[in-house]
Amino acid sequence: MNTLRIDQLRPTQMTHGLREIHDKTRYYESLNGHDLEMAIAEKPVPVVLGPGGAPFIIDHHHVATALWRAKVKRVPFVLVSDFSSLSSPGFWLAMENNRWTYPYDSHGRRVAFTEMREHVWDLEDDEFRSLAASVRDAGGYEKTAVPLEEFRWADLFRRHLPLPKSDAEFDALVGKAVKLAKSKVGAGLPGYLGPD
Repeated sequence: MNTLRIDQLRPTQMTHGLREIHDKTRYYESLNGHDLEMAIAEKPVPVVLGPGGAPFIIDHHHVATALWRAKVKRVPFVLVSDFSSLSSPGFWLAMENNRWTYPYDSHGRRVAFTEMREHVWDLEDDEFRSLAASVRDAGGYEKTAVPLEEFRWADLFRRHLPLPKSDAEFDALVGKAVKLAKSKVGAGLPGYLGPD
């Protein structure tokens, strides 16, 4: 399987959830040898080639960052599209048209594509992105193949819930967010389950 160095991967989003990354890092650090190789092989990163042939990662930012923190240097990848012949503005327009980028900061504000970070581990922490993952894991909504679904849920929680300031506040917020996700407020979002 073809691999790329993690430090070559260019992110296509501004934020990630550090809580999710810490969990994944601990998981990868607990593995070694064949088990680690199998875990890495299970999650090839999808890549779009951008201007100059730079590899832009369009999913698994958390996985790539966790592996980097676990001292893994290379990841398998799947080439999704080749936009290397496009100019930078044309590239980002094509990425947005395909829903392969999310140029919003941890406050939900849109940023310029020129502000995108160089490395996956440089992304801003977004507590609501971590919350979206925890709510999904708690059965608040289903994982789907819809691009950027977790960010849509994160934005819903950002609009309706306070920013947690501690681990205890975060843990308490998960239950409230699950209820919110299953309410009518979440209808229309990918993976919506509705009330029990």
